[in-house]
Amino acid sequence: MKKNLYFPMTMTMTMTMTMTMTMTMTMIAVAVLSGCATSAPPQNPSLTAAHSSYDSARSNPQVTNLAALELKEAGDTLSKADDAFSKGQGTAAVDHLAYIANQQVGIAQETAKRKTAELAVANAGAKRTEVRLEARTAEADAAKQKADMAKQEADAAKQEADAAKQEADAAKRQVATAKENAELQAADLAAADAELAAADAQAQRDQALIEQQERQLKELNAKKTERGMVITLGDVLFRTDKARLESGGMRNVQKLADFLKQYPQHKVLVEGFTDSTGSDSYNQELSDRRANAVRMALIDMGISSDRVTTHGYGEAFPVGGNDTAAGRQSNRRVEIIISDSKGNIAPR
Repeated sequence: MKKNLYFPMTMTMTMTMTMTMTMTMTMIAVAVLSGCATSAPPQNPSLTAAHSSYDSARSNPQVTNLAALELKEAGDTLSKADDAFSKGQGTAAVDHLAYIANQQVGIAQETAKRKTAELAVANAGAKRTEVRLEARTAEADAAKQKADMAKQEADAAKQEADAAKQEADAAKRQVATAKENAELQAADLAAADAELAAADAQAQRDQALIEQQERQLKELNAKKTERGMVITLGDVLFRTDKARLESGGMRNVQKLADFLKQYPQHKVLVEGFTDSTGSDSYNQELSDRRANAVRMALIDMGISSDRVTTHGYGEAFPVGGNDTAAGRQSNRRVEIIISDSKGNIAPR
């Protein structure tokens, strides 16, 4: 009787567990399909590059051990950039923070190199002390040997005295060799000190140059883009429907010329744009003339012509809507792209 009651209960529990597992698998499948349907989050190239540089530095034991503070500062700035990106604060703000984080990663790497050199100098100092101790030991041993020889010479014949003299001369040569080796070690240490000082001075000069370039580009209202630093001359800096620069535009061009004179490794590409008013051919010709006006102004200010190229795009690549006055004014512009330190400019 008990056996008959147990069998229905077992069947009921089995069916219940099967239904529960089926519902669970169905819910998991729905969740997976929903996750697959979610689009990948947008990316920021500058932020991605900064993360790559930071991860590379963090994987270097020398950087993590010798420049932990500098690497932390880079990580903090990178976190601010991530926060700005997640909050949608704008590409310019995220690019700026990513650029600072990237520079701080470079400082951390240079700091690790400098401290590695300092450790090498310290090790060289220990080696120098060891060599000096060996030299003193050799001198002491040679002196003891000479004393023993003197005693033997007193008791020995003239032939033995001559042999002792030869041995003493050999001992002198050994001491001279040890002294010469010690002097060479000292010279190597001095050279290492000089190299360390030169590396430290170069790092300071590089940091000062970076800070100076940032200040000058800030004065030019330059913005960092995927193509490099870009300076925009708006429509108000040209006469209406003309390609002649106003005085305000000339002042900006003069600042750019001063920058290019100070950093001759950079080149510029001047691009002209118009709104959609007028025919395509007229807009193309006007954008060419405006870009060329900036080029001629730079050449007149002493910049070599082979460092300045131009391209007119007419009404292409608008940055605002041509259906409003404000949008059309923002489209009437000249953009100046500054190359990297090797003179390279990314194509549009």
